[in-house]
Amino acid sequence: MSKLYDRDLNLWIEQTIQQLKNKDFQSLDIDALIEELEDLGKSEKRALESNLMILCAHLLKLTIQKDAPETMKRSWYNSVIEHRKRIEKQLKNTPSLKSYLASILESAYNDGRDIAIQEGKFASFGVETPSETDYPKTCPFTVEEVLDQDFFGKQG
Repeated sequence: MSKLYDRDLNLWIEQTIQQLKNKDFQSLDIDALIEELEDLGKSEKRALESNLMILCAHLLKLTIQKDAPETMKRSWYNSVIEHRKRIEKQLKNTPSLKSYLASILESAYNDGRDIAIQEGKFASFGVETPSETDYPKTCPFTVEEVLDQDFFGKQG
């Protein structure tokens, strides 16, 4: 059975599902099943962190790059809306991820900050390139703000 898992994951999954439906627990490849379930959880967490990272990057750009052209800002607004919706769906489907969201906000923000800084270096249209020090080192957004559909960065 382990060989099937290594050779053809999809066939192994189909076979494992059938074994579970038939209550054929003795034939299950328990180690592979545990590995797949652990990977599934990690995948969900990685997707959440990825969406949070992009969301933070664009909230940060909307906060720092206030003089950017409206076309650029519109793109960032659209990205915020899209990634917030992705996070919302993930949390609806897997509510236990909400506590994980709070624990990864700072890490996702740091990655998002790096993205915002790098992308800011490519600013054009006569837009002033923000200094790296303009971007806060710690996350200026709360979990509530990140999830608030009406929040688009700190103004002021």
